[in-house]
Amino acid sequence: QVQLEEFGGGLVQAGGSLRLSCAPSGGTPYKYTMGWIRQAPGKEREFVAAISWRDQNTAYADYVKGRFTITRDNAKSTIYLQMNSLKPEDTAVYYCAGDSDRRSTVGTIWSDYDDWGQGTQVTVSS
Repeated sequence: QVQLEEFGGGLVQAGGSLRLSCAPSGGTPYKYTMGWIRQAPGKEREFVAAISWRDQNTAYADYVKGRFTITRDNAKSTIYLQMNSLKPEDTAVYYCAGDSDRRSTVGTIWSDYDDWGQGTQVTVSS
């Protein structure tokens, strides 16, 4: 398994923006689908967005469409999540995750992802 590492996160007011990034620790190349999964206090983990390694196909959860954008730099094996128009309900721990079974497709079931980061807290105040 590969350890992923998240960067970014923090506290922002509602309507504000944050950018998260994620890369494998140690600079290990990662040629698989990667994405973001979040978990709010007292709730189950839920899929947010993901992007494939080949062709950079993307998928978004309905509750972030139009507000969040996922991108990828394959040369750095790094993904980014630009989060705009943040809402208090976006408050959660955001996990970077990788799906080593996929290179060109994107899965939206969070439990299918098998490589994980430790998570970064995003807090949106009202």
